[in-house]
Amino acid sequence: MPALSIFSKHVAELINTTGSESFPRSMVAMLRELVPVDDATVIAYPGMDMPVIEYFEVPDEGGNSTLDRFVKGAFLLDPFYLAATRDQHAGVFRLRDLSPTGFRETEYYKAWYRDSNFIDECGFIVPLGDQGFVNIALGKTAARSTFSKRELNTLAEIYPTVEALCQRHWTETAGSDTGDNLRAKLHSALEAFGSSLLTDRETQVINLVLHGHSTKTVADKLSISMETVKLHRKHAYAKLEVSSQAELFYLFLDSLMSAQDYESGDTLVAYMQPPPRNPSR
Repeated sequence: MPALSIFSKHVAELINTTGSESFPRSMVAMLRELVPVDDATVIAYPGMDMPVIEYFEVPDEGGNSTLDRFVKGAFLLDPFYLAATRDQHAGVFRLRDLSPTGFRETEYYKAWYRDSNFIDECGFIVPLGDQGFVNIALGKTAARSTFSKRELNTLAEIYPTVEALCQRHWTETAGSDTGDNLRAKLHSALEAFGSSLLTDRETQVINLVLHGHSTKTVADKLSISMETVKLHRKHAYAKLEVSSQAELFYLFLDSLMSAQDYESGDTLVAYMQPPPRNPSR
């Protein structure tokens, strides 16, 4: 069937399913017929609320999903999330074009992308208004399989239609705003992470390391030498009692996920306090 006929058939179905639970699955089905992919995930970020997994494919071989950690805080470090919220990007992007130098060496990449067996990934960023957006992530996992220029052009060409349909669907299904501004609080937690124990410069270095920046790009961003970056990182690791970027990554996630009714400040303050002792009888 010609590509235009496939596209027309699916758009007609998507128009009829906007506002229903089957919409995300129908959207992925259309994209799969136009561009071959091995994996797809649809994540909605309504307003300033926490992300919602609208569509996810369970691994064939029973692999463990990292989505639980992702929706509870790891998404703050995701290049697609940062492109949508910090940089206000919209459209179709490859992961490699959004990631900082050295991203593939980060624990975040290893925990989320590499462990998902992705060889290449691209995704739609569709703004929803009121600071919300939808990320439709498409991955290739087959060896030596990457998105071709033709495939990326196809996705870019249909973006206006995907955008209009997604905006219509998530407008119809939008719930009431909780007013809790939960994602803003998590942004605050990330910015303040380690600040109760580190100097201002050490906190800046650790924040950039968590975001996947290499020693060189940290040095460039802070206008300091690479040797100074390494020294700040060494001192910060010692104070935080971690010895690697992996331990730093999980310390951040664990402190964030254990925070109860977080309002502001460094999540390590409560996380590193010893548990209360039971009164003796």
